[in-house]
Amino acid sequence: MKYIDFDFYRGKRVFVTGHTGFKGTWLCRILISAGAEVTGYSLPAPTNPNLFSLAGLEGNMTSVIGDIRDLGKLKAAFDAAQPEIVLHLAAQPIVRDSYKDPAYTYETNVMGTVNILECVRGSKSVRSFLNVTTDKVYHNSEWEWGYRENEPLDGFDPYSNSKSCSELVTHSYKNSFFADGSVAISTARAGNVIGGGDFANDRIVPDCVRAMKDGRDIIVRNPHSTRPYQHVLEPLFAYLMIAQKQYEDGAYAGWYNVGPDECDCVTTGQLVDLFCATWGDGARWINKAEANAPHEANFLKLDCSKIKSTFGWQPRWHIEQAIEKTVEWSRVWLAGGDIPAEMDRQIKVYMEE
Repeated sequence: MKYIDFDFYRGKRVFVTGHTGFKGTWLCRILISAGAEVTGYSLPAPTNPNLFSLAGLEGNMTSVIGDIRDLGKLKAAFDAAQPEIVLHLAAQPIVRDSYKDPAYTYETNVMGTVNILECVRGSKSVRSFLNVTTDKVYHNSEWEWGYRENEPLDGFDPYSNSKSCSELVTHSYKNSFFADGSVAISTARAGNVIGGGDFANDRIVPDCVRAMKDGRDIIVRNPHSTRPYQHVLEPLFAYLMIAQKQYEDGAYAGWYNVGPDECDCVTTGQLVDLFCATWGDGARWINKAEANAPHEANFLKLDCSKIKSTFGWQPRWHIEQAIEKTVEWSRVWLAGGDIPAEMDRQIKVYMEE
């Protein structure tokens, strides 16, 4: 993998917020494989079953269960870890849940960012900080081309807007407290991720896997919405690349979109067609739009020219491969197979391609 030196992370002290979530668990598995000293801080895994319990991380990292809104507990874990690199993933990540509890969403996504940056501000050890946000931070004009990093930030729903606010908090802290370059600070705005081990509610691929497990048809709410779908390993390796490069040279700090190529921005209906074809066994879906459903964007793409030109980064797996790997993982899980081994296998394959 030419744009990232995997050996860089060997022995590095890395602090990951949100480590019990879907992306956080995969990220910790990668870091442990690289020989990093990993400390995670997060609420308990949000679903049952959950990837964190399946991934074999206990005993291979320091796992602190706590609320990102609790600055005192967060700071105690942070100070004990003395991290060199901080990857901030903790969030309330579900759009529809943000309509149900907007206050909690803002408290977690905005004040959680403030709290982790307060820990960084008081630290002597941190060299690199990355805040993981979302492609939904942009003011969505429902146009057909990808949003660039200099487009206006203004997410519509409480989740998207809270992540826009998290971006602004990061910008302010960077300008106010780290203008001397003592800590390199970036944000990464990733598209929709799919992959084995996502058990979240109100996400299309987990809904597909649950339907297969239960032997029923897949219900699709909005088959015509377009999203920048990508396998979870794509943004995770991009995050690690950004954190490494800015650690080595603060000039790389900035704001980066991380998404698939144009050919892999597909509608939800196309995604589910691919899933059904890959799964086989007569898998099928039905369109069942909800009456009075909360607003969600219909069209969303990212322009990833900046990360490509800056680092030489390119997506590696097209949407067909992303679905294939997701189905492979899910079949191992349903068969009661070795999940840590399957995760390590997919990480190895990704790195070698």
